[in-house]
Amino acid sequence: MTSIASYACHPEKSRGRYYPEPDHNVRGPRNIFQRDRDRIIHSIAFRRLRHKTQVFISPDGDHYRVRLTHSLEVAQIGRTIARALGLNEDLTEALCLAHDIGHPPFGHAGEDALEEAMKPYGGFDHNAQTLRTLTELESPYPAWPGLNLSWELLEGLAKHNGPVENPGWALAQVDARHKLDLRSWPSLEAQIAAISDDIAYDNHDIDDGIRAGLLDIDQLLELPFVAERWRGIEARFPNVKPRRLIGELTREQIGTMVNDVISSTRERIAKLGISSVDDVRQAGVMIGGFSDAMAAEERVLKTFMYRNLYHHQTQLDAADHARTIISRLFAIYHAEPDRMPAEWQENMPATEPEASRHIADFLAGMTDRYATNRYEELNAE
Repeated sequence: MTSIASYACHPEKSRGRYYPEPDHNVRGPRNIFQRDRDRIIHSIAFRRLRHKTQVFISPDGDHYRVRLTHSLEVAQIGRTIARALGLNEDLTEALCLAHDIGHPPFGHAGEDALEEAMKPYGGFDHNAQTLRTLTELESPYPAWPGLNLSWELLEGLAKHNGPVENPGWALAQVDARHKLDLRSWPSLEAQIAAISDDIAYDNHDIDDGIRAGLLDIDQLLELPFVAERWRGIEARFPNVKPRRLIGELTREQIGTMVNDVISSTRERIAKLGISSVDDVRQAGVMIGGFSDAMAAEERVLKTFMYRNLYHHQTQLDAADHARTIISRLFAIYHAEPDRMPAEWQENMPATEPEASRHIADFLAGMTDRYATNRYEELNAE
């Protein structure tokens, strides 16, 4: 990796890991953030993302995006922006790859159902569940629980959308051990991971929506931001059928947004006189992100996507069924915990709210198809 800026997170200045480990030079050439990234990639929780909903619940088609492919696309965008800004690419990539690990099956429908079921027990939040998974539930090492990730990675996951004033129980538990400075602003690497997530799903969901037949080009051309890109593409490829130009539209829009983030972030760095990580954390505002003009365009695009894709009746019907699956599974396991797999039964806490949180951990880790199969099996018994 090329040299990085003074305001980037430098691996040699990391606050380290909660459980001390041998010096990385003894065990190979990777620095602490590179090891973080690789631990995430090799985790079971990361592999499960290949069967978790991105937009379409348990999609029949092989070409739709899932949480795994989305996370890889976010990481690609994040690394590009991080490199241009002189940030730590490895930390940015690790944050992008890990950001959705706590998502339950069936996307936001599954999360809504789990949040409702968990209301008496402190609630549920997928961001906090990501940290809970990485620090406690995913435990491939005999010497400690969790993946023992760096402070900077955990901090970035905890507050990539900004300071956290009132953390829920899961995040509060992680913070009690790792002291993540929740009220300060996140690193630029975390900020770039967050905006890369927006760029990826804003544009790739359009591609999937068109592929599914829930969106069409004429609808999209109602948006000035899309129409401007589309006119330029049609001018360059006048004899190509519109369907073949969708990929080019996706690339154009991502490129335009990425360039906007790079230029706008540079301007804020210069304007605020940012020269260190401490400056970033104490800036009082998010530094990494869109210009005001692009942010306004992106809000219009999101509104369009909610109205025409995410809240399409086909999607709403699928979400209703998904919520039924999660709600029913939670109720069954809560009433009859002996119907859980043996390894989960063995670790079932004897008291509340710990028992219900244990059930939520089990459900949040499920893939779409595993949850569906368990629902059908249990209702057939």
